[in-house]
Order: sequence, then structure tokens, then C-alpha cells
Amino acid sequence: MHFSTPLVPARLIRRYKRFLADVRLEDGREVTAHCANPGSMMCLAAPGTKIWLEPNDDPKKKLKFGWRLVDHENGHFTGVDTSVPNKALKAALIAHEVPGLPDYTLVRSEVKYGENSRIDFLLTGDGAATYVEVKSVTLSRQSGLAEFPDSVTARGTKHLNALAQMVAEGHRAIMLYLVQRTDCDAMTLAHDIDPAYAAAFEAAQKAGVGAMALRCAISPQRIIPDAQIPIRL
Repeated sequence: MHFSTPLVPARLIRRYKRFLADVRLEDGREVTAHCANPGSMMCLAAPGTKIWLEPNDDPKKKLKFGWRLVDHENGHFTGVDTSVPNKALKAALIAHEVPGLPDYTLVRSEVKYGENSRIDFLLTGDGAATYVEVKSVTLSRQSGLAEFPDSVTARGTKHLNALAQMVAEGHRAIMLYLVQRTDCDAMTLAHDIDPAYAAAFEAAQKAGVGAMALRCAISPQRIIPDAQIPIRL
């Protein structure tokens, strides 16, 4: 996925109310940017952090900048926009560029399933349908190791239970973690942050739900799924 508008650098002043961030642009102006991330953004929101913003001239949008990346200033980036994974993955799925998935011919998104839920992607073709739920991973507290979640996620636990139900009904189901970090070569679960989610993950695996993690290649120009990395439990 390429950013539709060239990103501009800034420095974070503060993030607040989850979806707002005050930032300082390179020309010294202070503006408020939209932060499309409902999580805690642990280890990513320290004042002074270099970030990248996507400007917009949409008259319907009150905020004229959206926070897209954290620049670790060591050659590595983290994508903080949680809407990006589905956008980036859809193109990769249509092009059959995601490794480790069963054969499919049709990709559908936001299909109703379970109890009042919508699956991120439903892959169909010959054989059983494959239900794919996607989660954005941005936390890393140990060098080279990504973690999910960064805050308690009852919604995430609900999705795992729904995937297990799809397997019980004879379908395939995969929990796909898109690691929006370029500095991690493995992923694990943050048991200390949300033990209920970790327990639901273990139960889902026992029920036959698959799991995979994909790392992204990230720059101020684009975010694309890059390589499969191991999940360490």
C-alpha cells in the first residue's frame, strides 16, 4: 500500500484522548493530528518522538493531518495507523502474495459471521472457506520481538472465539498478525497485558484455528507485507 499523499515529518508533543496528537511541524507550526489507533501505543508516544504525518485537504475533515508512522531514527519504522493492515493486506491477498494460505480464488472483506461480527477477509474457492481475522501489531518491549496486544482487548478475544466456532462448523480459520514494525523478526503474546486474550488464543489453537505473523516493509512512501515471521509462545 502506497500513501496517497506524500508524508511530512514532525515531532510529537503529546498524544491524548486516544485519537488526538499535538505535533510540531518542521516549519515550527504546532497542529493537532488524528491518531487512528485505539490501543495504548506503549513505547511509541514519548514526547519528542519523530513521526510522519499524512496531510489532507478534505473539507469534510476537521483535522488536516493523520499520524501514520513512528521514525525510530535508526533506519527502522513503526506504522501506527490500525486501518492500514486491511488496506495493505487486501492488495496482497488479491495478488496471492501472502504466503502460507490455502488456495483461494475470491477475496471478500467485511463479511458477516458469528454473533454480530464481520470477518476481515473471507477466502473462497475449492474446498472449505477460509476466515481470516487481522490484527495490527506495534508493541515491542524486547529487541527484535513484537508483542500483541498492547492493551486489554475484549474484542480481540471475541474474534478468537468466533474463529474457533467457524472451525467447529467445518471451515478454516486463521488469526493473522500484521507486524507494523521493521525491527522485529519474531512475535509473541503479551500475557501480562491481557491474560484473557492469551488464554483465548491457546483455546483457539487447540480448536484448530491457525495463526501466522507477517512483518511489513515500511517507509514514508509505503507499507507492504514483507515476510512471514515465527510466533513464539
